[in-house]
Amino acid sequence: MPEATPRGLTRLAFGGDYNPEQWPEGVWHEDVRLMREAGVTMVSVGIFSWALLEPAPGVYDFGWLDRLLDLLHENGIRADLGTPTVVPPVWFYRAHPEALPVTAEGVRYEFGSRGAICHSNADYRAAAANITTRLAERYADHPALAMWHVHNEYGVPVSACYCDSCAAHFRRWLASTHGSVEGVNEAWGTAFWGQRYADFEDINPPRLAPTVGNPAQALDYRRFADATMRENFRMERDILHRLAPGVPVTTNFMTALSQCDSVDYWAWGREVDIVTNDHYLITDGRRTHVNLAMAADLTRSVAGGAPWILLEHSTSGVNWQARNPAKAPGQMARNSLAHVARGSEGAMFFQWRQSRRGAEKFHSAMLPHGGTDTRVWREVVELGAALDSLSDLRGTRTQADVAVLWDWHSWWAQNLDWRPSEDHDPRERADAFYEALYDRHLTVDFAHPEADLSRYPLVVVPALYLMTEAAGNNLKAYVENGGTLVVSFFSGIVDEHDAVHEGAYPGPLRDVLGLTIEEFSPLLQGENVRLTGPDGSELNGDVWTEFVVPRGAETVWTYADGLTAGHPAVTRHRLGEGTAWYVSTRLGAEGLDALLGWAVEDAQVVAPADLPRDVEVVRRAGASGTYLFAINHTAADAKVALAGTGTELLTGVRAAGRLEVPAGGVRVVRLDG
Repeated sequence: MPEATPRGLTRLAFGGDYNPEQWPEGVWHEDVRLMREAGVTMVSVGIFSWALLEPAPGVYDFGWLDRLLDLLHENGIRADLGTPTVVPPVWFYRAHPEALPVTAEGVRYEFGSRGAICHSNADYRAAAANITTRLAERYADHPALAMWHVHNEYGVPVSACYCDSCAAHFRRWLASTHGSVEGVNEAWGTAFWGQRYADFEDINPPRLAPTVGNPAQALDYRRFADATMRENFRMERDILHRLAPGVPVTTNFMTALSQCDSVDYWAWGREVDIVTNDHYLITDGRRTHVNLAMAADLTRSVAGGAPWILLEHSTSGVNWQARNPAKAPGQMARNSLAHVARGSEGAMFFQWRQSRRGAEKFHSAMLPHGGTDTRVWREVVELGAALDSLSDLRGTRTQADVAVLWDWHSWWAQNLDWRPSEDHDPRERADAFYEALYDRHLTVDFAHPEADLSRYPLVVVPALYLMTEAAGNNLKAYVENGGTLVVSFFSGIVDEHDAVHEGAYPGPLRDVLGLTIEEFSPLLQGENVRLTGPDGSELNGDVWTEFVVPRGAETVWTYADGLTAGHPAVTRHRLGEGTAWYVSTRLGAEGLDALLGWAVEDAQVVAPADLPRDVEVVRRAGASGTYLFAINHTAADAKVALAGTGTELLTGVRAAGRLEVPAGGVRVVRLDG
């Protein structure tokens, strides 16, 4: 089956959320004129427009949307048309107040924001299906329609509701998932604390309780909430597929691990026709371009390696953080092209024209409050021209060097209450290992623990507390067949029901790592341990230590002090044709670099040579050729070795030998041959 692409879009996607309902209709013609000046190819429309499209129950007003889509089509601009089901109208909530979600504490939210939805509510589902049907019937054949955009950012800001409708739905989900009440009792281990259930009707959501509840119940409720949102997406998607065949359907993800933790994107990636993503920089003093690269790599991986679309990011500052700095000159283009390097088929923004009213009026836009005589507008026009020059790379795929394993279910499980140390954050370990690989100039694919890993010479497991037996067998076979594996601490501990694997830790990883763990020994806040290596070198760890017992593995670094002094800290196990590494403490950047240096050597991974820190080189390849992206995040000019010759597409000049990349700049070379 060919990869889905926006219908009628022959260039990279460039544009943003367009909310013309916020402006007098006379402004629309000015907007479209400026869109053409900027090189806009597609805009997202109608996402928050339910109250305008259906101002009263069963009363519809499509005239304004007819005129808007006609205007876009007349000017050669495609439409990503939203189903406006993220914000039902106030009349709907007046008739169905029970459709507003309830917190675990029993508080019902009020109307007045967005995403305040009980996804189990039958009246909401019926109303959402109706407005989606009306839109599809009216616009399926409209020449401006490029793709459908269902809902908006599922899981943000509310993913789970704890009302009585959800309780009934949860019981049905449990019956389907576990088969019987006895199946639930077994999966949840309800013999503990006398929680055994005799009937499904006895089971409620994990609402407020006097102390910690059943962790397996809480984990299943996370799964249920995610599955319920996905049910609603599929309902709308199937209506659109039936009434508008051939038009791809998407919904905008938020794969950045710091921005949405309630959605299993491995599951969602299989449901959409095109994977799209929203990404916003978290400006907390860290290297934001590393998180950007990580989010882009994760999005591409959720898409199965296929091209995807950056559907939202910001031209400059956002409005919802404690402090919202502007982007530096040139940063918008650099951010945008970094996403394209890692697989995006364009760069779109929230939003086109900066709002004068509402909660996001200080969020930057393509057309700022200051109009066209602004730095942001000039950079928008320049970016549009740059993206136009890259249109030929559509359909090519980013080439990765190594894989990092990630599983949302494990993240959910590890973040439940009463774990050995609240200082062990699985996302922090994922960030840290990713950054260490990034600094070695290696391009990363993310993979599910049960996925085929055979094409990767190196696989890294930053945090996988929850691991199935199938995943353990998968990693063992991977190493036996010649792969190099690196596993970080507190992995392989519980099964899919949050039950500790039988036998010694680390459960299904015992054989592949060649060791057992007698006991965890988390460190107190501020405590550190020293590690000594075979060459006398020293590393530092914090947060966590373990009593590791080698059972075939060799000790590479040893704890030099602390409760675990004299015990192995980092081990290496040769199994079959491959090698498995294990690190039982939290290493900092220096330690991770040393560990990965050994692992990269075992895996015989060759990274680009002589690249400065924060200069990234990424390749996309396909039928139209091979494209090398060189992105300079530093304040100094850089030189990048170029194997062969080619044409630099942003400037049109020929390139050979060494590629000059200006400070803060980007160069894209289509290689010859």
